[in-house]
Amino acid sequence: MSAENKAVLRRWFEDVWNKKKIETIDQLLAPGAVVAGVGRDMHGPEDFKVFYRAYCDAFPDVRLQIDALVAEGDLVVARFSGTGTHTGGGLGFAPTNRPVKIFGMAMCRVEKGRIVEGWNAFNQMEMFQQMGVKEMPPSQ
Repeated sequence: MSAENKAVLRRWFEDVWNKKKIETIDQLLAPGAVVAGVGRDMHGPEDFKVFYRAYCDAFPDVRLQIDALVAEGDLVVARFSGTGTHTGGGLGFAPTNRPVKIFGMAMCRVEKGRIVEGWNAFNQMEMFQQMGVKEMPPSQ
C-alpha cells in the first residue's frame, strides 16, 4: 500500500502543481478531505481550488519537486522544494516580480487512492520576505 500512496503524492506534485492540471485535484483529493497548514483549513476539492488558483495566479511559473518521500501505512510524507516568480496578484497584493525559493513538508493520509487529510508546513514568512513584503497578509 505504501508504494501506491507514494504514487498519489508524486502525481499530486507533478500534475497539480507542475503541469497545472486542475482536474487532478478532483481525482486525488477526496470530497470530505481537510487540508491544513497554508492559511485557513480547506474542506474538499472546491475549497482547495480557491487556494490553488490564488497561488497559481501569484506564481504562474511555480515548480515543486519532491526531495524525499516516506510512507508508512496510510501516511505519506514529502519533503519538497520549489521556485516561482511573483508576477500575479493572487495573494491579494500587487506583483513584486521577485523570484522565491521555498522548502516545506506535506503529510497526507491516503485512502483508496485519494488524499483524505493533508498537513503542510513551509515558512511563508520567508517567502514573503523574498518578495520584499514587510508583513504577512491575512490568510487566504
